[in-house]
Amino acid sequence: MPSFDTVLEADLVEVKNAVDQVAREIGTRFDFKGTSAAIELKDKEITLFGDADFQLQQIEDVLRNKLSKRNVDVRFLDIGKVEKMGGDKVKQVVKVRNGIATEDGKKIQQAIKASKLKVQGAIQGDAVRVTGAKRDDLQAAMAIIRTEMKDLPLSFNNFRD
Repeated sequence: MPSFDTVLEADLVEVKNAVDQVAREIGTRFDFKGTSAAIELKDKEITLFGDADFQLQQIEDVLRNKLSKRNVDVRFLDIGKVEKMGGDKVKQVVKVRNGIATEDGKKIQQAIKASKLKVQGAIQGDAVRVTGAKRDDLQAAMAIIRTEMKDLPLSFNNFRD
């Protein structure tokens, strides 16, 4: 029975390279000299440090630019709130999404059922496996998933015939 998996996975190597490039740019830019501007990546979480909200916004813009140059979709970023640290310092945690949440998986299943195609969707951990009798039905299901879930940068892998 033909099937494929719908997954939500960022290329973490490219994310790490982009964060390294941003850190290098922070070190060389004149407007960041003498400030506490910094960026670090730990376990799919990017932490931005700065002196003010405006500085965090500048670092975030540079990060988005570097990620898009490295072909990483910026929809993977889940930007958190700005938190005060000691003194004038602020930080912001940006999570890199990985894996489809259960409510998003249920939305994908409902979209497949509503399409009246002869395919079934099954949530398997942080992926959704779609199985069907015909390859054409699976390709139509891919198109439906792409149109219904525009806010998620989904990809399809493990296509079996």
